[in-house]
Amino acid sequence: MADQDAVQAQLNVLTQYVKRVVFENSAAISGQAPSGKPMINVQVNVETKNDGENRYSVGLLLTIETMDGDNEVFAVELDYFGVFHLANVPENAIAAVLSIECPRLLFPFARRIIAEVTRDGGYPPLLLDPIDFAQLYKRQIMEAQQSASNGE
Repeated sequence: MADQDAVQAQLNVLTQYVKRVVFENSAAISGQAPSGKPMINVQVNVETKNDGENRYSVGLLLTIETMDGDNEVFAVELDYFGVFHLANVPENAIAAVLSIECPRLLFPFARRIIAEVTRDGGYPPLLLDPIDFAQLYKRQIMEAQQSASNGE
């Protein structure tokens, strides 16, 4: 009987969209072709916002810089957002769902956009490695706790 009374948590994707995409082809602008395999720096941030009535906006913010020595080859910035509806999710689990599960659902679409933008910019498609959003979330919590304990 208890199993029948248990209510399952629900996560629904209402919509997803590109809020902002920027591709800067510095090597082409300067006329300098990369001399070798450039170093790639990827920064990932997750932004969440409560839109009311169990609706949440989640942004996957990706910044990619490629460097050939001291020269930038290209840079990509992508702000990819989704709007989610959560139902029957315990209050203490909402932050984790928004910071782990929602970006995990958005990532394949953002990855494809990055690959297409870099390919259209004249480079081999940049296929980002999978991101461990659970580890990223844990790191953010630890940093927030350290800041709080340091009185910042």
